[in-house]
Amino acid sequence: MSHYKMLSDMLGSKEAAKSSMLYSYKHGFSGFAARLTESQAKEIEAFPGVVQVIPNRIHKLHTTRSWEFMGINGHSPENLLTRSNMGEGVIIGVIDSGVWPESESFNDKGMSPIPSRWKGICQEGELFNSSNCNKKLIGARWFIKGILDQNQTSVNISNGEDILSARDSSGHGTHTASTAAGNFVENANYEGLATGLARGGAPRAHLAVYKVCWSFGPGGCTDADLLKAFDKAIQDGVDILSVSIGNSIPLFSYLDQRNSIAIGSFHATANGITVACSAGNDGPTAMTVENTAPWIITVAATTIDRAFPTAITLGNNRTLWGQSVDTRMHNHGFTGITFSDRIAVNASDDSALGCKRGSLNATLAAGKIILCFSQSSTQSIFSAAISVAEAGGVGLIFAQYRADGLDSCHFIPCIKVDYEVGTQILSYIRKSRSPIAKLGIPKTDIGKWLSPRVADFSARGPSSISPAVLKPDIAAPGVDIVAAYIPFGAERTSGYALMSGTSMSCPHVAGITTLIKSVHKNWSPAAIRSALVTTASQTGSHGSNIAEEGSTRKAADPFDIGGGLVNPNRAVDPGLIYDAETDDYVKFLCGAGFSSKSVSGLTKTNVNCAKNRLNELNLNLPSITIPYLKRKVTVSRKVTNVGAVDSVYKSMVQAPQGVKMKVEPRILRFNETNQILPFKVTFFSTGKVYGDYRFGSLIWRDPNHIVRIPVSVRAILV
Repeated sequence: MSHYKMLSDMLGSKEAAKSSMLYSYKHGFSGFAARLTESQAKEIEAFPGVVQVIPNRIHKLHTTRSWEFMGINGHSPENLLTRSNMGEGVIIGVIDSGVWPESESFNDKGMSPIPSRWKGICQEGELFNSSNCNKKLIGARWFIKGILDQNQTSVNISNGEDILSARDSSGHGTHTASTAAGNFVENANYEGLATGLARGGAPRAHLAVYKVCWSFGPGGCTDADLLKAFDKAIQDGVDILSVSIGNSIPLFSYLDQRNSIAIGSFHATANGITVACSAGNDGPTAMTVENTAPWIITVAATTIDRAFPTAITLGNNRTLWGQSVDTRMHNHGFTGITFSDRIAVNASDDSALGCKRGSLNATLAAGKIILCFSQSSTQSIFSAAISVAEAGGVGLIFAQYRADGLDSCHFIPCIKVDYEVGTQILSYIRKSRSPIAKLGIPKTDIGKWLSPRVADFSARGPSSISPAVLKPDIAAPGVDIVAAYIPFGAERTSGYALMSGTSMSCPHVAGITTLIKSVHKNWSPAAIRSALVTTASQTGSHGSNIAEEGSTRKAADPFDIGGGLVNPNRAVDPGLIYDAETDDYVKFLCGAGFSSKSVSGLTKTNVNCAKNRLNELNLNLPSITIPYLKRKVTVSRKVTNVGAVDSVYKSMVQAPQGVKMKVEPRILRFNETNQILPFKVTFFSTGKVYGDYRFGSLIWRDPNHIVRIPVSVRAILV
């Protein structure tokens, strides 16, 4: 029996066999490699002539890291990547700046056929036609009417300010799409750094791209285009949406048409589509979190355990360390080094300290490495590099308060150091008559760095518009993430880039959500969000608490990371879930004080808020946040058993400081799957701590599961 015949007999058609078959081995031995589920593998093992069926193993290359950092590396049959078949058959929609379809990350090698339920298109346009889509990139649309109307200007395509199609001109959308679902690409790297096997979170999922963000004129993404993208994504049949776009503070209400992401995601969620959004990049200031609607999964950003240490050797033979991603344009010998303030054009102001443009004396800077000190969070190493290069400098050492994310300076080699190292270099310069230094080449270092840490830029809670809804929900890697990018550099090749932001952490969660959806096809968006939050980690790779650095270093709290760092392998088997339906969100909106008319306008149904309201505190979220605790308040929740039929869970509480907690009942006994049991938690203020939030947790535990939700309480004086 031929390999194809055997496979088609089992799968039911020649087409299915063709899409399943990877290789047919005929010369060294007789056999074939095919994509099969566990049950299909057992079935074919019983066929006459089949000697053995063995799982395909992945031999380890050095990965591009963030997925392995979170534990989904495909080496174990219990791993979520394996259990989900890498997201096969699930469709991820990415609403962003488009895609560069020629990137190797969007090749369709090993992909299954396009699902028959798919109703989308590959919309043609400038430098983009139907041939740019395949079994990986199955759909592409672009929406421009909103921004054309907003800007009242035409697009000048001759100067390359944008491309009138779904083709990406900024790189952002290509990066996020490949992070969520990029296919396998060997030896991906950025300028020789972070070399390894690149892939997205769900490498066998299909991608559909919706371009709504544009670069021409003032640029941006308008509400009209965003809403149309949501509308089309729902119609097309996506399962998951990744949206790395946001508004700025002050936020619009969930029913305001200017909050198109809240409105679009409400309708997507009502249609069973899970929506992941970025939390925003205005951290570490409190109350800066965006995309705060309770039906959205809002994602914060953390570091991973990879760094790019770069040596700075001083003339006294002392070596200090910074970080850099600039591997080119290095003068490998010693050269002169000076402090920017010593070569100021105008000694009466301090603009040279941070190397602002035009502040450096070109005669004194020429041929030297320049040490600059950042004076504010708005100063960047990139702008300082332009200033140094224009003045004739050949290298930059940029000292700043810890700021996450590395940028390439392109013009000259740049190394970022903290204030301590910067001050040590400055001390050497001041003591030496002819200070010299040598800048090393960056290296890739993995596994030695304390991680994760909340990125300094990651927006923080509490929500400024709905304080009773915990935001962010979850945290994921978002610092120095390697993923596909548009062509850049002199070679104009489609490459890979390092980028940082909650824009990068959001597609990580979208990819993980896809894997969970592949295993639990009937789970609601709320169930998936609950699974992510209740199984998340609060400790890092070395057993220490996840830290955050705002004005001071401290253990991260729920306003930094929500439930914690996403833990994909635990999330697929959470034991219990806190589920919610569209009607629950409608009741929440009524309880939040919105009128029947405004809520009806959102839902497109007749809503009577007088009879259909829910206390905000009682929305069935996988968290409890009480902004105003006077003396006592009781909160209701309910959990659904998605574990073993006969399960018994006992409650454990870690009460916030100054608060007592009482759970009723303390034990939940389930005797069937999908059984729902309610419980109440009463909070009592001890009257000893007022005015600021304190944090704790509530855990339901059985022998196999720890189901944890974060608790945030602010006690106030009556």
